[in-house]
Amino acid sequence: MTDTIQLGDVTVTRVWEYYGAVEMAPEVFFPGNSEQVWADNADWLQPTFLDPATRVVNSAIQTWVLRSGGRTILIDTGVGNHKERPYAQVWAHHDSDFLANLARAGVRTAEVDVVVNTHLHIDHVGWNTHLHGRNWVPTFPNATYVMPKADFDFWNPDNNNATVLGRGNQNVFEDSVIPVHQAGQTLLWEDSHRLDENLVLEPAPGHTPGSSVLTLTSGTDRALFVGDLVHSPVQVLEPDANSCFCEDPVAAATTRRRLLGWAADHNALVVPAHFPGGGALEVTRDADRFAIKDWAPFR
Repeated sequence: MTDTIQLGDVTVTRVWEYYGAVEMAPEVFFPGNSEQVWADNADWLQPTFLDPATRVVNSAIQTWVLRSGGRTILIDTGVGNHKERPYAQVWAHHDSDFLANLARAGVRTAEVDVVVNTHLHIDHVGWNTHLHGRNWVPTFPNATYVMPKADFDFWNPDNNNATVLGRGNQNVFEDSVIPVHQAGQTLLWEDSHRLDENLVLEPAPGHTPGSSVLTLTSGTDRALFVGDLVHSPVQVLEPDANSCFCEDPVAAATTRRRLLGWAADHNALVVPAHFPGGGALEVTRDADRFAIKDWAPFR
């Protein structure tokens, strides 16, 4: 399934890998959310974002394909196939049609120019590589993989950092990051990084130390590709509520409020990594409170 919209001179296409349950109830996934907000908004949260029968959160794993300045740019690469994930079984040993979905969207692996990993979690870097024989090799052989250096250092197992995921990100650095780094295809950025006249990467720390957002500015259109700044639209209504996967909850909430405020003030489309349904949204603000104004036409 693919969906495409035009933002200024940039074409944005959503390419699906997975949609379904993440096997977590809202109070587990979002321990800072009030249960009442889920009940009060059940009429539109269900069934897209919450399965009413099982009360587990639904999520999309998808890649945003941007065609900008004559180049093809991928934002995040999902879970990947055949990956060993002993402590995250929901993402283990997938055998999806993601590459075929990319091809249906007109994207050949050899024609990808840039891969942006907004951060280096298990469900954002999986298709960085694929299995060739017994080796993990870059899926996009001619691409530059743009990664935040802060996350590269944080998730490098040689640095022995304690994380809220514990072993949940096990094997990810080894099978999905190191192979492209050893192939000489990574660009590790700090502070900010401009991809072209329309697109710039900036830090958005909290979820992980190197979490980032990509800002699209083209003509009168604005968009923020926010990665895991929000996993659920409930976090727009309660922006201080973090997912259970945030390394620095205080910083994550601060970053979320700052960027939602920017999006509201600049009429920018907010494009999270994992929203099913409309996929992206416009927000409004009333002082420090936010609301959903409309959904983008991704269906």
